[in-house]
Amino acid sequence: MRIINNKETGTRGFEALYPFKSHYMSINGHQLHYLDEGAGKPVIMVHGNPTWSFYFRQLVTDLSPDFRTIVPDHIGCGFSDKPGPGTYDYTLASRVDDLNTLVERLALKEKITLIVHDWGGMIALAWAIDRLDRIDKLIITNTSGFFLPQDKDLPRRLWLIKYIMPFAVPAVLGFNLFARGALHMCTVNPMSKAVKTGLIAPYNSWRNRIATLKFVQDIPITEKDRSYAIVDHVDSNLDRLTRVPKMFLWGTRDFVFDRTFLNEFQRRFPGSRTHTFNDAGHYLFEDKPHETSGLVRQFLDS
Repeated sequence: MRIINNKETGTRGFEALYPFKSHYMSINGHQLHYLDEGAGKPVIMVHGNPTWSFYFRQLVTDLSPDFRTIVPDHIGCGFSDKPGPGTYDYTLASRVDDLNTLVERLALKEKITLIVHDWGGMIALAWAIDRLDRIDKLIITNTSGFFLPQDKDLPRRLWLIKYIMPFAVPAVLGFNLFARGALHMCTVNPMSKAVKTGLIAPYNSWRNRIATLKFVQDIPITEKDRSYAIVDHVDSNLDRLTRVPKMFLWGTRDFVFDRTFLNEFQRRFPGSRTHTFNDAGHYLFEDKPHETSGLVRQFLDS
């Protein structure tokens, strides 16, 4: 077991941006860290790779006076444990199970709003389509709920990490190129030093970067990939969410989840509330923290 604490990750420089109380839950022997701020209707935010609960800090600050905001760090991310692959199965199935365990143990009585981003979208949607009675609303940002659209290829950077281990291991685990590269590629507007520090602080050593590697390697492309069946289930049953009120927020200058993905969501859910930002990238909530927070609040109050 490995618990990462604020002192160890060197959070000095971004504590003021993340003034939240830490909570931990043991799941199969591993400590999952999560935020649980405020009271009221539950809003669960599910991050992707290589972000963590820090990414949702503005939403937590703005929503927690009137909502119960819950933000887990996936195992291997943020302040959660970072076990080796021999003791934790870094797959989509494990992520969905972890999310389900968190929700069940918190014993939430009211229906849940999900706010999802990146790989967190697939995790949360895989959980939601089989638990429609638990879902109030969906806020979907720069993610996917289906296989790669026909006219979209896996970006070469991700292809190299997924398939070329002699490149992936030293690049991702050794030099932290995935998380560091995201600081330059995922926003349009420059981020402050404190924000950059916060986004990559938990990934401060070779062993603490295991999740950033495993997330990419778990992207299902062919039927041989372990998570193919779950993505196929989500892809085939996404229409179960048709009656769930949903809002799409999209940074269009995303080098992975570009307009192609938004177009596919809109094809499946025509007429859904959608807001696009042509001057924002993959880290939408970094580029447009106040604009998006206002839209989220408006949607939750509607």
